[in-house]
Amino acid sequence: MATTTRGNLFILSAPSGAGKSSLIKALLEKHSDVQVSVSHTTRQPRPGESNGVHYHFVTVDEFKALIDKGDFFEWAQVFENYYGTSKQAIESQLAAGIDVFLDIDWQGARQVRELVPDVETIFILPPSRDELERRLNSRGQDSQEVIAGRMAQATSESSHYNEFDYVLVNDDFNTTLAQLESIVLAARLRQNRQAQRHAALIAELLAE
Repeated sequence: MATTTRGNLFILSAPSGAGKSSLIKALLEKHSDVQVSVSHTTRQPRPGESNGVHYHFVTVDEFKALIDKGDFFEWAQVFENYYGTSKQAIESQLAAGIDVFLDIDWQGARQVRELVPDVETIFILPPSRDELERRLNSRGQDSQEVIAGRMAQATSESSHYNEFDYVLVNDDFNTTLAQLESIVLAARLRQNRQAQRHAALIAELLAE
């Protein structure tokens, strides 16, 4: 009989506009045993975002107080804003056997990798600079000055792709989603996970 195993921890990183948020949303809609960590941030909510659902929106002072208390699994400053991941929230989900995705940048990924060496890390690249700029413009939320800053930041962020285990180029959305699902499945089928999940079966099969 299979037993409940600890969930897998994944990191999904990408430059703004590469399609990371849409991929995570589609993955969660298809798989109830996968969750995304709700990060804390000091940035202002965008249209349609809700506190506690998309992010925990806090002030800079509140965020710094959480840093001082050691409540973050990882945290980073991106542009003028802070982002962080709650230790307690991640641990409770993993212990329940739920696979958890962290939507964080390469700086956060480095911090998490030091604490959890077996974390599965994935980087999403856009198919081209032109397409990335088109996606950023199509949002209709940012000024040209902000978009220019995001394009420059995308170059910087993308230079860290080689620090990740997997790299996906998000050209065709459905193809990229299928590739992301295959990574989740492969992680669940690793030998150490299967040995724990099917300990009773393996013991029976190896009994003399």
